[in-house]
Amino acid sequence: MLPLRDNIPPRTFPVVNYLIIAVCGLVFLAQLADSHDGQDEIVETFGMIPVRVYHPDATIPVEEAVLVRTQDGIEKRTIERELPPLKFSPWITLLTCTFLHGGWMHFLGNMWFLHIFGDNVEDRFGHFGYVLFYLGCGIAASAAHLVLNASPTVPTIGASGAIAGVMGAYLYLYPRAHVEALVPIVFFIQIMVVPAPLFLIIWFAMQFFQGTFSITSSESGGVAWWAHVGGFAAGFIIAWLLDRGHRLSPPVEVLRPNTQRPTVYRYGRSPTIYDG
Repeated sequence: MLPLRDNIPPRTFPVVNYLIIAVCGLVFLAQLADSHDGQDEIVETFGMIPVRVYHPDATIPVEEAVLVRTQDGIEKRTIERELPPLKFSPWITLLTCTFLHGGWMHFLGNMWFLHIFGDNVEDRFGHFGYVLFYLGCGIAASAAHLVLNASPTVPTIGASGAIAGVMGAYLYLYPRAHVEALVPIVFFIQIMVVPAPLFLIIWFAMQFFQGTFSITSSESGGVAWWAHVGGFAAGFIIAWLLDRGHRLSPPVEVLRPNTQRPTVYRYGRSPTIYDG
């Protein structure tokens, strides 16, 4: 399912959420402009490579596919080279990797999910709190992948883990919200309004079972499933802890419209009935 919009109006302008999207966009453009095979140099420097984190001084052998002209034409061959140690602590890459992306679909998909769910989470955390929350979820997601991964020499990149944290927080903070989503049914695509918890729980279950499968499989499909799981869990737990400690702004209540009165938006601590 692809979410199109939710039914929770933001109380304030989500300046931090848009700033994160802008920063990721600028970094992605820098990746596209990289002179060494598109994105390789930036990814190999700022992407998180688990073996490099565990062994900072080690040189890392990597395989690279190149095209070679021969008498019979152009052939694709694999060569091996080494990545030198970083000039800064590789632990920093647990954060820097969350601003990198592997292609247009990867970038656009992540930013769209952040756009849908991030504004309402920023609403509850506040602008500065949301910055700390987002970065913390990104680091937690990278740490989960660092512990549970099948490809220790492959760079890990993407904002998916941090955005999963936003989705986990959204699940806790807005349990009665609804999302309008594109849902593929056999050969047709329908636009349906579904409860946000159902959408998010299905998404989380897919990440968890794919991650479990990747532990026993030699191929993980190039997706950091456990980063998604770890980020989602971290976001949910952080939102729960802060809400229990009364550290969050009160939610926006969206009352169900009826024939007697228009939709009313008001502020309170506990949500009642959400529209939809």
